[in-house]
Formats: sequence, structure tokens, C-alpha cells
Amino acid sequence: MNLSRARHSLAPWARIAGLAVCALLTLGPVIWTVSTSLRTPAESFDLPPRIIPTHPTTESYRGVFDQIDVWLVALNSTLVTALIAVGQMITAGLAGYAFARLEFRFKKPLFGLVLATMMVPLQVTIVPVFLVLKSMGLTDTLLGLIIPAFPTAFGTFLMRQYFLGMPKDLGEAAMLDGCGPWRIFRSVYAPLAAPGLAIVGVLAFNYHWNEFFRPLILETSGQNYTLPLGLVSLQGNLGTGSISVVLAGVVLSMIPAVAVFVVGQRPLREGITSAGVNR
Repeated sequence: MNLSRARHSLAPWARIAGLAVCALLTLGPVIWTVSTSLRTPAESFDLPPRIIPTHPTTESYRGVFDQIDVWLVALNSTLVTALIAVGQMITAGLAGYAFARLEFRFKKPLFGLVLATMMVPLQVTIVPVFLVLKSMGLTDTLLGLIIPAFPTAFGTFLMRQYFLGMPKDLGEAAMLDGCGPWRIFRSVYAPLAAPGLAIVGVLAFNYHWNEFFRPLILETSGQNYTLPLGLVSLQGNLGTGSISVVLAGVVLSMIPAVAVFVVGQRPLREGITSAGVNR
């Protein structure tokens, strides 16, 4: 009995210790990045490295604003990612509802085709996408980044599962009242799916805020650079030993994504919980 009690009393502490180790491994690089961004260039290479800077300074952040137009690239990134997030919420909601509630020919093969696109790397499709955008005159424009990102296979799959977990009785009752498929979606199911749509929006924002490959291929003018592309110009500081400037730019780029994640934590939690209850 005593041994069993000892095991039960140690179990919570073991879980807490395991979670603490995982949190430290996850947050360690972030803490080091923030700490190094507050150091002088000479102090950046101290061995052994120190978590707390000896002489904290914000000169590296001033260097970022001096070397790149932070406000312009941040505005471009905000515009692109916000519109993509809204667009994916709309397309995922409509497509997920269609695959979950409507009956039409070849529904299952089409849904399988949508899922199959998740296994195709972006690098495989970037050339045909570039050629199509070039024929439409959308290369080196922000629209060229926004419009092709509206379709989302993962968002469609997520919303389909979300709608499948909702009671059919709600739609049938609305149909008896004379509502059509669009009215049923807009007035009945879409409000109930708000937490799921919030998940799609938050995930889309965090992914496309840090996106580098597509902007690198599609954008050539500095006025259309997004934040990740703008930060590339800071890599010249690595040759001079000013790694603090580079990491200061990284910290600045993390702030909006972290803010969106913190604000979106509640919708994410509610969406996952309600999906589990509905299922």
C-alpha cells in the first residue's frame, strides 16, 4: 500500500518534470534569440554564452530599422497574411460544408483528390503557378501571393470533419421552414462552425506570416517584399559579427505571430473541444 501511494504521489511530479523539460527545450532557442538581440556585437560570441546580457542594449533593433524599411515589409506581410487567412476561412468553410452536407456526383473521388494535393510539395507546383500568374500579369504583385493561397486542402478537410460532427436535425428543420442550401449554411451551420473557422484562420496567419519560398520566387521589387524577404538583407551583418542585428530582426518578426496565437488560443481551444464533443 505504501509503495502504491508513493507511486501515485510521484506521478504528478514526474509529469510536471517531463513537461518542464519539454518546455525548456522548446523555449530555449527563443530565450537565447531574445537575449542575444539585446547584446552588443562583441558580447554575442562570449563563451560560455550568458542567458542574461551583461550590458543590455537596444542598438541592434535600431540597426534593423536603419537597414531595412521595417514598416513597409511589415505592412505587406500583414496585408498578405490577413487576406489569405480570411480567404482560407471562406473557401474552407464553403468546401467543407459542401463535402459534408451536400450530395453531388463524384463527391468522394473529388474529396480524395483534394486530400491528395496535401502530399504534393510546394516546390513541385511553383513553376506552373508562376507561369499562370505571369500570363495574368500578377507576378511581382501582392495579389500574386494572395489569390493562389486561398484554396486549402487541410482547411477543407478540417471543416468537413467539423460539419460532419454537427446534428443533421438543424439543417432538416431549416429545410422544412423553406431555407435553401445557402441559407442553411449561412444562418445555421456557419455560426456554429465559428470556432473551427477560427482554427483555420489562426493556422493560416501563422504559416503565411513566416512564408519565405513563394515570396522569394514571385516577388522581385523591394516595395513588394514581405517581412521574411526583408530580413534576408540583414544577413550581411553575419560577416561583420553583428549577429545581434540579425536576431533583433527575427524577434521583431515573431511578435505579430505570437500575438495572433495568444489572442487565438481561446478560439483554438474551444474549437478543438467542441469538435470533440460533437463527435
